[in-house]
Amino acid sequence: MRQVLPLKITNSTTEGTEVHRERRRAMNTTWMIRVIWGAGAVQVGIIAANVPLPGRLRVRERLAGVPNFVRQIFYVHWVYIIIVLGLFAALCFGFAPDLAGASALGRFLSGFMAAFWLLRILLQISYYDREIRRDNRVLDVLYLASLFMLVVILGMAALRPVFWT
Repeated sequence: MRQVLPLKITNSTTEGTEVHRERRRAMNTTWMIRVIWGAGAVQVGIIAANVPLPGRLRVRERLAGVPNFVRQIFYVHWVYIIIVLGLFAALCFGFAPDLAGASALGRFLSGFMAAFWLLRILLQISYYDREIRRDNRVLDVLYLASLFMLVVILGMAALRPVFWT
């Protein structure tokens, strides 16, 4: 005798939608992780740009008349900023899933870095010497574009779990 299996009636539209949602969420997470790696690369580029910058800006010449202590503070701050940028890049490369929304701490750090770079954009536009910016227009525009990318990427990562789930 043939056995008759019970027929399971499901709403395939609902199940398909859930599967589709999960796939889309996984693809969005993968995409977000990759753009966060890109943000890490942009930050490494900013670090690299700081290597020739003192020469290009004639820092030694311009600081010649400044007291030695002030010059030391300037150089120590510059080095510390480079270290912070290196840590930001390391976070992007080493903890991209967390920064993409896998943890509350990661989202906080994404938001912090986005705010950090947004403030840097505002300072670049409103505070820095316009003449030096004009003399280095291509670099200035490239830098601002890089900062804008960082704000968008890291801001999206911080807000993604709230708006794009």
